[in-house]
Amino acid sequence: QVQLVESGGGLVQPGGSLRLSCAASGSIFRVNVMGWYRQAPGKQRELVADITSGGSTNYADSVKGRFTISRDNAKNTVHLQMNSLKPEDTAVYYCNFRRISTILGNADYWGQGTQVTVSS
Repeated sequence: QVQLVESGGGLVQPGGSLRLSCAASGSIFRVNVMGWYRQAPGKQRELVADITSGGSTNYADSVKGRFTISRDNAKNTVHLQMNSLKPEDTAVYYCNFRRISTILGNADYWGQGTQVTVSS
Protein backbone atom coordinates (compact mmCIF):
# COMPACT_ATOMS: atom_id res chain seq x y z
CA GLN A 1 0.00 0.00 0.00
CA VAL A 2 1.01 3.58 -0.65
CA GLN A 3 -0.28 6.55 1.33
CA LEU A 4 -0.35 10.02 -0.19
CA VAL A 5 -0.65 13.29 1.71
CA GLU A 6 -1.31 16.47 -0.25
CA SER A 7 -0.90 20.10 0.71
CA GLY A 8 -0.93 23.55 -0.84
CA GLY A 9 -4.40 24.14 -2.24
CA GLY A 10 -6.40 27.29 -1.63
CA LEU A 11 -8.00 30.38 -3.09
CA VAL A 12 -6.03 32.56 -5.50
CA GLN A 13 -6.87 35.38 -7.87
CA PRO A 14 -6.58 34.94 -11.64
CA GLY A 15 -2.98 35.31 -12.71
CA GLY A 16 -1.71 34.15 -9.34
CA SER A 17 0.35 31.14 -8.35
CA LEU A 18 0.04 28.12 -6.09
CA ARG A 19 2.32 25.21 -5.31
CA LEU A 20 0.91 21.78 -4.55
CA SER A 21 2.95 19.14 -2.77
CA CYS A 22 2.39 15.44 -2.21
CA ALA A 23 4.36 13.07 -0.01
CA ALA A 24 4.22 9.32 -0.56
CA SER A 25 4.90 6.69 2.08
CA GLY A 26 4.55 2.93 2.40
CA SER A 27 5.54 0.39 -0.27
CA ILE A 28 7.35 2.67 -2.71
CA PHE A 29 8.47 0.76 -5.76
CA ARG A 30 11.54 2.22 -7.41
CA VAL A 31 9.89 2.37 -10.82
CA ASN A 32 6.81 4.53 -10.65
CA VAL A 33 4.97 7.54 -11.99
CA MET A 34 3.73 10.36 -9.78
CA GLY A 35 1.32 12.95 -10.99
CA TRP A 36 -1.57 15.29 -10.49
CA TYR A 37 -5.11 14.92 -11.75
CA ARG A 38 -8.00 17.30 -11.30
CA GLN A 39 -11.76 17.12 -11.31
CA ALA A 40 -14.04 20.09 -11.72
CA PRO A 41 -17.75 19.92 -10.79
CA GLY A 42 -19.68 17.99 -13.40
CA LYS A 43 -16.56 16.91 -15.26
CA GLN A 44 -14.44 13.81 -15.42
CA ARG A 45 -11.13 13.54 -13.65
CA GLU A 46 -8.33 14.52 -16.02
CA LEU A 47 -4.57 14.32 -16.03
CA VAL A 48 -2.80 17.60 -15.32
CA ALA A 49 0.81 16.44 -15.32
CA ASP A 50 2.91 13.46 -14.39
CA ILE A 51 6.56 12.59 -13.98
CA THR A 52 8.30 9.24 -14.04
CA SER A 53 10.87 8.09 -11.53
CA GLY A 54 13.38 8.70 -14.33
CA GLY A 55 12.31 12.32 -14.66
CA SER A 56 10.26 12.29 -17.86
CA THR A 57 7.33 14.69 -17.72
CA ASN A 58 3.96 14.87 -19.41
CA TYR A 59 1.51 17.79 -19.35
CA ALA A 60 -2.05 18.41 -20.42
CA ASP A 61 -2.17 20.90 -23.28
CA SER A 62 -4.24 23.28 -21.17
CA VAL A 63 -1.44 23.75 -18.62
CA LYS A 64 1.69 23.64 -20.78
CA GLY A 65 3.85 26.67 -20.18
CA ARG A 66 2.04 27.55 -16.94
CA PHE A 67 2.49 24.51 -14.69
CA THR A 68 5.70 22.71 -13.77
CA ILE A 69 5.88 19.30 -12.15
CA SER A 70 8.93 18.14 -10.22
CA ARG A 71 9.84 15.36 -7.81
CA ASP A 72 12.37 14.40 -5.20
CA ASN A 73 12.94 10.64 -5.35
CA ALA A 74 14.90 10.62 -2.09
CA LYS A 75 11.93 12.13 -0.24
CA ASN A 76 9.21 10.48 -2.34
CA THR A 77 7.58 13.83 -2.98
CA VAL A 78 6.06 15.44 -6.04
CA HIS A 79 5.29 19.12 -6.52
CA LEU A 80 3.16 21.08 -8.94
CA GLN A 81 4.03 24.74 -9.42
CA MET A 82 1.03 26.47 -10.93
CA ASN A 83 1.51 29.93 -12.41
CA SER A 84 -0.76 32.24 -14.39
CA LEU A 85 -3.79 30.51 -12.92
CA LYS A 86 -7.13 30.86 -14.66
CA PRO A 87 -10.68 30.40 -13.37
CA GLU A 88 -10.92 27.24 -15.47
CA ASP A 89 -8.15 25.71 -13.35
CA THR A 90 -10.59 25.59 -10.46
CA ALA A 91 -10.97 21.96 -9.38
CA VAL A 92 -10.11 19.40 -6.77
CA TYR A 93 -6.54 18.29 -7.44
CA TYR A 94 -5.57 14.71 -6.67
CA CYS A 95 -2.10 13.31 -6.24
CA ASN A 96 -1.54 9.99 -7.96
CA PHE A 97 1.13 7.33 -7.46
CA ARG A 98 1.32 4.59 -10.07
CA ARG A 99 3.31 1.49 -9.24
CA ILE A 100 5.01 -0.01 -12.29
CA SER A 101 5.74 -3.69 -11.78
CA THR A 102 5.86 -6.57 -14.26
CA ILE A 103 5.64 -8.99 -11.33
CA LEU A 104 2.84 -7.47 -9.27
CA GLY A 105 1.22 -5.48 -12.05
CA ASN A 106 0.58 -1.79 -12.15
CA ALA A 107 -1.53 -0.13 -9.46
CA ASP A 108 -2.83 3.36 -8.81
CA TYR A 109 -3.01 5.08 -5.44
CA TRP A 110 -4.74 8.40 -4.78
CA GLY A 111 -4.53 11.22 -2.31
CA GLN A 112 -7.60 12.69 -0.64
CA GLY A 113 -7.67 15.73 -2.92
CA THR A 114 -7.04 19.40 -2.34
CA GLN A 115 -9.27 22.24 -3.53
CA VAL A 116 -7.86 24.89 -5.84
CA THR A 117 -10.13 27.85 -6.49
CA VAL A 118 -9.18 30.62 -8.91
CA SER A 119 -11.49 33.57 -8.49
CA SER A 120 -11.45 37.33 -8.07
